[in-house]
Amino acid sequence: MIDLYNAAKNQLLGSITDRSRVFRQLHESGCFIVPNPWDLGSARLLAQLGFQALATTSSGFAWSLGRPDHHASLEVTLAHLRAMSQGVEIPVSADFEGGFATAPEAVGANVAAAATTGIAGLSIEDSSGDASSPLYDFSLAVERIQAARRAIEDSGTGMVLTGRSEGFIVGRPDLGETIRRLIAFAEAGADCLYAPGLRSMADIRSVVASVAPKPVNVLAGSDFATMAELTQAGVRRISVGGALARVAWAGFLQAAKEIAQHGTFTGLSRAVPSAEINRSFGRDN
Repeated sequence: MIDLYNAAKNQLLGSITDRSRVFRQLHESGCFIVPNPWDLGSARLLAQLGFQALATTSSGFAWSLGRPDHHASLEVTLAHLRAMSQGVEIPVSADFEGGFATAPEAVGANVAAAATTGIAGLSIEDSSGDASSPLYDFSLAVERIQAARRAIEDSGTGMVLTGRSEGFIVGRPDLGETIRRLIAFAEAGADCLYAPGLRSMADIRSVVASVAPKPVNVLAGSDFATMAELTQAGVRRISVGGALARVAWAGFLQAAKEIAQHGTFTGLSRAVPSAEINRSFGRDN
């Protein structure tokens, strides 16, 4: 029985390390898009469209549960990550929010738990959730990345660690401080750097140059830039955060409001045919 357990454990670790290796290789040159599904169905459809990797979205997942962003528990999130990573054959990286803890040692313990779910990478952000002081103190933010790095090394999975500095989306849009934090995160062991909310190409180029040769992820939550423009700026990875989920919610709300307010059903005419969706979720999926 113990031999069977160890064999299954080693097989799982091998699968995780293989996906982590593929995910890491994607960051080595060029630029790729890692879209953000919010459930297994959206993940499978994105994989079928040919994307090479996926990333979860904390906001999109929380909304699917009827909760605001950052209100899904660690236990619920770990189950979600396991379902997502096991449900598709391409690498999945996790929006792991702030590590579901403040203290570095607790962040490390939670990252270790996430490393068992099959994900190929995860991100740790420096937002505190405190409106009066929305970013963790610089030293603490760095220590949290260091703890995540140690946990990944101990796991043997080779997961890609992304260090996120949230200043531009929590009311502290200071480019100099953002770059200072990203450089420190890189030195603390982050493999990829990410400052969501950057929209100026000049700011993006500054971040890319400052953390080089580490790869940079840019959030494309609207049409402020194209993939070609971001590639030209040196960006290696593009994600969309909760934007795809918001697009889906937009269509749902528009049709539902028409029904509720007018008793008409024209919005339903824009729906994807059931047969097309059923074909996408065939017996082999």
